[in-house]
Amino acid sequence: MISVVVNGCNGKMGQVLINKLIESEGFKVVGGIDKNTLSKDIPVFNNINGIKEDVDVIIDFSNRECLAELLKYGLDNNVGLVIATTGLTNEDKLEIYEASKKIPIFNSSNTSVGINTLIEIIKGTVKALSDSFDIEIIEKHHNQKLDAPSGTAFMLANQINNELNNSMKLIYGRNGDNAKRSKNEIGIHAVRGGTIAGEHTIIFAGDDEIIELKHIALSKKIFANGAIDAARFISTKNNGLYNMSDVIKAKY
Repeated sequence: MISVVVNGCNGKMGQVLINKLIESEGFKVVGGIDKNTLSKDIPVFNNINGIKEDVDVIIDFSNRECLAELLKYGLDNNVGLVIATTGLTNEDKLEIYEASKKIPIFNSSNTSVGINTLIEIIKGTVKALSDSFDIEIIEKHHNQKLDAPSGTAFMLANQINNELNNSMKLIYGRNGDNAKRSKNEIGIHAVRGGTIAGEHTIIFAGDDEIIELKHIALSKKIFANGAIDAARFISTKNNGLYNMSDVIKAKY
């Protein structure tokens, strides 16, 4: 039985995750962490140090401001971490990497199997089209999302740029009277509205033809399922930094 704590358990994503964990075989939710400590299903603490149960994995869908405390707890208690928070800085990612030398850490801005399969498709597409096609990314999310562009949009853009030897500039939106596109750009555009769970479109625009690759998340359940797979995966590891590609390879 894998003992799990959910950081940010009373947020919308946290609630979906709790329900999926309770349904999932082989998991026991021993507690949650949230500013709002009200709960009828599990004990909830407003501080990670309130957790007294033995913990195998902490799943985090909260805020990057919690990262330092989360890493410290993981290192002090030899607990694996699933970090699915978006908006992480390069400095945050470096801290995660250093901590992963001692404990197992999964880190991804998107835990959907579909979006990570899309990344694999992108690799071949970019190589075939990059010379004569302009590349733009449009991401759409609900009106309560804090960070923009989304972490997944950055994942997609960075993967494209890696395939192109990091020769492209990332341009966030376009405005003004002199917004003509240059050849070495990847445009990223954010839309916020309603209850959109998540939609990402990569546009390859060439002369007289357009190719679009799109992923649409119809609910938050797909992210919960991926996070649970990640928790199961890292519960078997001693240390190291892992992503969704590692989880998918191990599962399929």
